[in-house]
Amino acid sequence: MANTRKRLLAATAATAMAVTLAACGGGSSDNNKPGSGNTTAKKGGTLTYLLASPLGHTDPQRVYVGRDISNLSRTVYRQLVTFPVSTDLKTANTPVPDLATDTGTSSNGGKVWKFTIKDGVKWEDGQDITCEDFKYGASRSFANDIITGGPNYLLSYLDVPAAPDGSPSYKGPYTGKGQADFDKAITCNGKEITYNFKKPWPDFPLAIAALHMMDPFRKDKDKGDGSNFQIFSNGPYKLQGSWAENTGGTLVRNPEYDPKTDSTDVRGAYPDSIVFKIGSTPETINNLFIQDSPDVQSAVTGNRILPQFIQKAASLGNRYQNVESPYVDYLVPNVKRLALPVRQALAVATNINGWITAGGGPKFYKPAYTIVNPSVPGYKKLDQFSSPGAGDTAAAKKILADAGIKMPYKIKFTYDGTAETSNKQAAALKDTWDKAGFSVSLNPLTDAYYPTIQDPNSDSDITWAGWGADWPSALTVTPPLFDSRVNLSSTSNNNDYGNYKSDEFNKLVDQAQNATTIEDQTKYLQDADAVLGKDYAYIPLEQSLFNWVHGSKVNFETTPASNGFPDLGFISIKQ
Repeated sequence: MANTRKRLLAATAATAMAVTLAACGGGSSDNNKPGSGNTTAKKGGTLTYLLASPLGHTDPQRVYVGRDISNLSRTVYRQLVTFPVSTDLKTANTPVPDLATDTGTSSNGGKVWKFTIKDGVKWEDGQDITCEDFKYGASRSFANDIITGGPNYLLSYLDVPAAPDGSPSYKGPYTGKGQADFDKAITCNGKEITYNFKKPWPDFPLAIAALHMMDPFRKDKDKGDGSNFQIFSNGPYKLQGSWAENTGGTLVRNPEYDPKTDSTDVRGAYPDSIVFKIGSTPETINNLFIQDSPDVQSAVTGNRILPQFIQKAASLGNRYQNVESPYVDYLVPNVKRLALPVRQALAVATNINGWITAGGGPKFYKPAYTIVNPSVPGYKKLDQFSSPGAGDTAAAKKILADAGIKMPYKIKFTYDGTAETSNKQAAALKDTWDKAGFSVSLNPLTDAYYPTIQDPNSDSDITWAGWGADWPSALTVTPPLFDSRVNLSSTSNNNDYGNYKSDEFNKLVDQAQNATTIEDQTKYLQDADAVLGKDYAYIPLEQSLFNWVHGSKVNFETTPASNGFPDLGFISIKQ
């Protein structure tokens, strides 16, 4: 559970990752560092990637899970610019050209960005990747009633007029509504593409490198929602056959990929094939890797070590890694269903200590004091969450009583239930919530989690979620999660899982996005987070630590560019 979710690449988080790997002795050896000349990696073999639960999306404009963003970036999807893999932190956080000839040129104070597409870059069917493909890919993000769940930054930045409700006048390529406005905002001139923004976006290359929202997409391959598990490659691998949501798929080498247009500092592409297998339980996966079963000796997994296996895992020498994660897990009250006193009482009664203990203790988690990770510039604790503990049931019950709320108050708690640990953690929350005047029913989900909780008409009262900044700014935390204008539609709440809507918060987001100094931007974002705290729009739980075990025939890598997950760009099979 937890934290297979969203994307972070921040220098301080990368520092923590590097230090932790060195301390546990499980990182790369000095002669096998990513980005510094991997002398042991050789091409060949089949790598297996085990996962317990299905991916929510493989559509580039919809994928928004850190693990999946990294996996797809290294294998099938290339971007205008991307992040290299390096142990040097400055290098790791500096975008490099990918499908573009350089990292872009900006003008008009960061409101205009231009890129030129490389010669010789092709789709898997041999057709050239064109400027129009990039423009069409960007257009899909605006159809957020169909292309749901993905990043929404472009909706608030691109120079498209706003509709009366504050949403963009352009509604995506399927209706054609507002198409002329979009066509003025993104223009093509041969291989040159120009993006025009309504406000400065000085770190736009970071956004491109961190996410897939600006990826090219061929119009003739677009099936709308039917493209959710489609993979049409421009990278070193392509999908063999089709992707089966509940069982996975196999990536094989793409003969139309030209490594001369790419860099081995980004994609080593060592295995001949990568087989994704979905469906085993996390417990089964843990057992297989700890025992180094023949089935997993040439395998890695996106499922972390569970608490009951940590002692055995930590004794496995260089097959075990512990990585400090950039993610924060949190709870989201449904503001359409729960009044403010109910949300406040839930927060006051939340048993953070019990949640952490049930999840494995301090080897797995640190308490969180806000939804913003401490590694993000401008981090500031919120007063409402400054003293996480076992939950104050008496104080919570008083809040409900003072508000005249009849007890017990029924609550439905939805969470990712693919691991038994998740159920134990949920039980720890239920215990103190029930004692505080609630009657809690647990709703564990074992199917694709995020697409399920993005239903704006869900009957869940409180939901678990996890998030990491998309790049080093709180602008990539609270606005994409709680700005109703770019999230809420009749068919999806996108990333605003609790259906939160606040004019006060949205105004502060606008001020932050238009700020001319980092100091002003930071202040507006801190004020915006304080509004969220005042409204109890979320309840922070913890920051996660990652524990990995891999097969004995794998040259393993986990890097800042892979969000702390296995890095398919540099993992190889021992020959």
